Amino acid sequence: MKKKKCLECTDEFIGRIDKKYCSDNCRSSYNNRANSELNSFARGINRILRNNRKILAHLNNYGKTKVHREQLMELGFRFRYFTNLYQTKSGNIYHFCYDQGYLELPNDYYSLVIRQEYIE
Repeated sequence: MKKKKCLECTDEFIGRIDKKYCSDNCRSSYNNRANSELNSFARGINRILRNNRKILAHLNNYGKTKVHREQLMELGFRFRYFTNLYQTKSGNIYHFCYDQGYLELPNDYYSLVIRQEYIE
């Protein structure tokens, strides 16, 4: 068998022809480092989405409520981040952060709602 160099620690090892790492630790370290930038970006976006959902759920105690934009902004709500949109037959567009949603109303007000099962 031919000696190969580990992609992580560069130690020489003997193994199958398709083996790239000398141990599971080296394989994990290599892949964690290679994916850390992408994972870090996704974690940041998910953190914002979870925070937005938490804010909407906190303000929407009754399943449907109306709040002013200032209330959302004071709590740190980020309007650019949402998981999906839902357009009603009448043309209203709801923005959702997972199961919590909002509809923009006139005069900087928002109607907060909880996603219903029929909304896909």
